[in-house]
Amino acid sequence: MATIKDIAREAGVSAATVSRVLNNDLSLAVSDDTRTRVFAVAERLGYKPSRLRQLKRETELSSKAISLLLWCSAEEERDDPYYGSIRRGVELRCEELGIVLGQTLRGRNPLPPLRADDGLIVVGGFDPKEFERLHADKSTTVLVDQYVERLEYDSVRTHFRQAVDQALSHLLALGHRDIAFIGGGGEGERRVHHFSRMMQNQGCYDAGLVRTGGWSSADGYRMMDELLAGATRPTACFAASDPLAVGALRALHDHGVKVPAEMAIVGFDDIEMAAYVQPPLTTVRAYPEQMGKAAVQLLAERFEGREAPSHTIIGTKLIVRETSGGMPE
Repeated sequence: MATIKDIAREAGVSAATVSRVLNNDLSLAVSDDTRTRVFAVAERLGYKPSRLRQLKRETELSSKAISLLLWCSAEEERDDPYYGSIRRGVELRCEELGIVLGQTLRGRNPLPPLRADDGLIVVGGFDPKEFERLHADKSTTVLVDQYVERLEYDSVRTHFRQAVDQALSHLLALGHRDIAFIGGGGEGERRVHHFSRMMQNQGCYDAGLVRTGGWSSADGYRMMDELLAGATRPTACFAASDPLAVGALRALHDHGVKVPAEMAIVGFDDIEMAAYVQPPLTTVRAYPEQMGKAAVQLLAERFEGREAPSHTIIGTKLIVRETSGGMPE
């Protein structure tokens, strides 16, 4: 069986260098060529191949960097924790795999080009022309939370159809038929699509009860204000994010509408605040941190040679609290 000295002699380096390279000592100041040569010689001489494969993988991943491109501003991220949770998942999985987290970029700022052999995670509804200027390699670009289908890229998405079905099935089971929707707009937004489809299937869709706009609590307040002034007052509302639901609750309070006796509310996300508003918010729990981790895992697989695009869909869970009037499960 080959020894470290045998590898050192073949690779033209010291035994100490071989030992540190094979133990993935990243503080060792040697070139990438030297590391690659040591691994190649060790594999050729049959030195503990299973351990070598693991070390080689760790070394190769540690030489990569992943940059993050977010559609939202820092202020919008503070207002809606959903995107901050995706970013936290990216950071945690990069740390676990030993991958360098490179630049965190915002879509509205000037965007510098990235290194060709690195990876890019794109979060939100960008047009490909916007991020392909940064990183042209589709195989090492992962789209997160983008709902215009682009099959040539790896992608991670929330199962929005499941989320809307969970929310509406809950409200319909409670006897509601005049159910409103408030949500953000934009190309590819799927929650309003699934809401309309399901309500039409139930024979109780009313286009006058659908409002779309921004994603802030102020937008939620404004859209609920409009609904209360409309010809048909809904008895329930599905809000496409918890910040929207919080704004809607405030509008209902200001108008003297009792929740849930006169209006039931279901949100989406299950942000930390949802359990502490008054009354506590029924919502559909998403798993944005898991989405961020899944995106990094897809890139790690690409760095290791996977060729075919892969698409990950993350499920959701209904969390019943007091704003819907249903009994907690």
